[in-house]
Amino acid sequence: MFINPIKKCLLDFHLTKFQLPLLSKNKRYALAILTGVAIFFPIGQQVRAEQLERLVANPPILELRKEQVKRMTQMALPVTEKAGSVEKQFDLNIHYPSTPSTIWNPSSGRYDKVRLRNYMGTDANPIAPLVAPTIQVSPGDTVRINLNNKLPADASCIKWDEKDVNTPHCFNGTNLHSHGLWVSPTGNSDNVLLSINPGVSFQYEYNLPPDHPAGTFWYHSHRHGSTALQVSSGMAGALIVRGDRLPGDNLHGDIDTLLKNSNGDPFQERILVLQQIQYYCPNSTNKWVCGSDDIGVIESYDNFGPSGSNSWRESGRYTSINGVVMPSFLAKAGEIERWRLIHAGVRDTISLEFRKFKSAAASINNLKTSDADRFISDNCVGDPIPYHIIANDGLTRAVAWRTSLETLQPGYRSDALVVFPEEGNYCVVDASAPAAGSVSQNAESRQLLGVVTVVSGTTVADVHDYLTEQLIASAERTMPVSVKAKVVADLKDGLKFSLFTPHPDIQDSEVKGKQDLGFFIDTTGVPAKFEVSNTLGAAFAPKPYDPSRIDRSLTLGSVDEWTLQSYFVSHPFHIHVNPFQIVKILDPNGKDVSAPDAIDNSGGTVDPQYPGLKGVWKDTLWVKSLVPPNAVPKGLYTITVRTRYQRYIGEYVLHCHILDHEDQGMMQNVSIGIPNGQGGNALSHH
Repeated sequence: MFINPIKKCLLDFHLTKFQLPLLSKNKRYALAILTGVAIFFPIGQQVRAEQLERLVANPPILELRKEQVKRMTQMALPVTEKAGSVEKQFDLNIHYPSTPSTIWNPSSGRYDKVRLRNYMGTDANPIAPLVAPTIQVSPGDTVRINLNNKLPADASCIKWDEKDVNTPHCFNGTNLHSHGLWVSPTGNSDNVLLSINPGVSFQYEYNLPPDHPAGTFWYHSHRHGSTALQVSSGMAGALIVRGDRLPGDNLHGDIDTLLKNSNGDPFQERILVLQQIQYYCPNSTNKWVCGSDDIGVIESYDNFGPSGSNSWRESGRYTSINGVVMPSFLAKAGEIERWRLIHAGVRDTISLEFRKFKSAAASINNLKTSDADRFISDNCVGDPIPYHIIANDGLTRAVAWRTSLETLQPGYRSDALVVFPEEGNYCVVDASAPAAGSVSQNAESRQLLGVVTVVSGTTVADVHDYLTEQLIASAERTMPVSVKAKVVADLKDGLKFSLFTPHPDIQDSEVKGKQDLGFFIDTTGVPAKFEVSNTLGAAFAPKPYDPSRIDRSLTLGSVDEWTLQSYFVSHPFHIHVNPFQIVKILDPNGKDVSAPDAIDNSGGTVDPQYPGLKGVWKDTLWVKSLVPPNAVPKGLYTITVRTRYQRYIGEYVLHCHILDHEDQGMMQNVSIGIPNGQGGNALSHH
C-alpha cells in the first residue's frame, strides 16, 4: 500500500512536531485531508475526525530571551564534570487575552468561549493559552524569569497584615512558585511571600545547584488569596530539569541517560499538564451552561470552599490535558514512552488507567460527565494495561513501581514508562476514587480523559519483561564501563535504579528532632476556618494562617521526623524547598499501607494510592482521614516522613495543596536558621 510521505512523517513523529492543537480548526482539517489520516492508517484502522481535531501535543517551549555560558574556573564541579554553567533568561507575561479563547465542551458538542488569566511566552499561541509554556533548564543553571503582570488594577490587593488576609482577594496580584525546585526561598528566588501587583514587572532568579535532581517539576502562581483562582484559570506550566550526568563509582547519575532507544535518542516524551479549568458563565440562567454568545470566566471563590466542595462534579466540567478536553494521542505499539504527568489542577483526584477501546465504540462527543461511567463500562474493556512509575514529584525512585493505576493528587507529578502492547484504540481513564481518597471529599465516578490510537509496531506479550529487556540493552550501550555491570544487575533485580536516585536514604541515626502537623477545618463559625496545628492528639491546637507569625523555626543541617494527620477530611500536604522521604503510612488499624505488598487483612481494601510509597521521596503527599465532621478523632491515618534541611536558610511555607484551602488559611510559615554553635537557632523571631 502506498503511504503518503507526509502521513508517514506524521506517524513517525506522533504529530508532536506539527503541534496540531495549536493550528486553526480549518488548517487541521486541511492537513487531515492532505495526509489521509482521517480516513485510515496504513493498517486500515479507522480514525474519527473528532480524534484528529483534538490531537494533543506537548506544550510549547518557553523561548529563551538570552543565554550565555558563565565560566566558573575557581570551582571544582565533580558532580557535573562541566567547566561552567549557563545563564538563561525568559519572559513570562500574565494577561487577559484580547479575544476569548475556546475550550471543548463534550456535553454540548461544541467549544465554549472563555476569558481567563494566563501565562504567555514569546512563542505561545494566543488562541490556545490554557496551558502555560514549558520551561526547560539544567542542573547548575542560573535561571532568570521576567514576570510581567499585565492584568488590570485590583483594589483588593490589600496588605498582608490586615485581619482578613485569609479572605480570598487580590485576584490580579500574583507571584511565581517553582514547585519542587531545590533553590533558595528568599529574595528574588522562589519567594512566595511577594506580591507582584498589576503593572509591575519583576525578575526572579533561580540558581540551580550543580547537584540539583533532573526531573519533572512545575510552576504556578502562589499569591496568598488568589492562588486557587489563578491556577484554576490555567496559570500553571511544566518546568523540566534535564540532566546528562552519567553515574560513576561514587556518583549517582540522571535517569535521562538511561532512557534511550537503540538509536541513542531519548524515549518518546509526553509532557502532560492536567488541569481543572472551572469556568462559569455569570449571565446564563445556569452558570454551568454557557450559550454560544456567553464568555466563561473565573472571577469568584463562590464555587470553592466547604460549600463548594462538590462544585467540580456539579459543574460538569472536564479535566483538560495541555489545555485540550478529551484529547487524542497517537502512539506506536511496542514503543516505550515517557509520560511526564503533572497534576496542575485544584479540584479533582485523578487515578490513571489505560484500557482497550472497542473498535466500534460510540463517539466520545456529546458525552456528559454524568454518563461517563456507563460509557466506560460499555466501551473501555478488558483488564487495565500495566505501566511503570520511575519517579515521583521529579525524584527518581530506587525501584520502578509496576502498576495499572497511579493516583495523582493536586501538586503531584509522576513519570511513567508506558508501552502499548498492540495496535488499536485505548481509553485513558480517570478511575473511580473513594470519598476519603478524593479532593471533592465525595466518591468520584470514572471519567474519560482521552483516547490513544496505537498504530502497528511491535506486539508485546509481557510489558514488564519487555521494558526490562529494553532498559538492559540501553544500559549496555550507554553506561560507563565502571558501573555498567551494577546498573544491569539492578535492572534484572526488579528494575532497580540505585545509581540514579538523587537523595540518600535518611537513616535512624540522622534524626535529631520531631515535628507534628495536623490539618483541620473549623465549621462552627461563618466563614469556616482552614487551620494547621503543630501538635496532635489531646494537645491539638490548630490556627489559621498569620503572615506575621513564624510557625516553625528549624535549623540548617538538622534532620527531623514529621508526623502528619488530618482531623477533618483529607488534604494533600506540601512543603517548599526540601523534599521528604516516606517512612510509613499507618491506616486506622495501625497497618503500614505504604509497603509494596500492602493488603487489608480486616476484609476491607487498601487505598491504591499508598502501596509502594515506603522509602519514596516526594514534596506533596495525601494525608487521609476517615473522620466525619465534628466526630471524636478516630479513623485517622498517621503518616511519618523525614526531611533534611539542606543548603538554604530563610522563610517559606507549607500548606494544603487544595489551593482554595491554602488561600483561606491552611498554611504555615517556616523559617530555617543557622545553628548558633549551642544547638540553637541563629535567627530570632518574635
